[in-house]
Amino acid sequence: MRRASGAGGGPSSGDQGLRRADRLKKRYEFRQVQLTGRRIHTPHFLIVVQPNSLENTRLGITVTKKVGSAVQRNRIKRVVREVFRRNRHLFPPSHDVVFIAKRHVDAIGYDSLLNELRRAAVKLREAGAER
Repeated sequence: MRRASGAGGGPSSGDQGLRRADRLKKRYEFRQVQLTGRRIHTPHFLIVVQPNSLENTRLGITVTKKVGSAVQRNRIKRVVREVFRRNRHLFPPSHDVVFIAKRHVDAIGYDSLLNELRRAAVKLREAGAER
């Protein structure tokens, strides 16, 4: 059954969707950010931030097999994407941001990640100001 246009509140509805252009996709993009970006440590993630030449901020997520089962790793990635999608104002504009999950991140929820990011927001803004 097909939904009417704009119904359902999917990721493409409204201005908050996470487009393909908002993601880091290629290995070399991740490597470049990880090698030359500014590192910000939080309790559950290492966040690496680097300026880009684009108008938008792009997100990359790395969760190794050392972190839980595949189900847990996918949940972590979904939560990070959702926090990024809903709270873009916490991230510096025109930057690439890579989240690298630490080993003990197994069961992080939306609220706890959001609080973690709000505490790290000052450092994220500083990273954006260094451009």
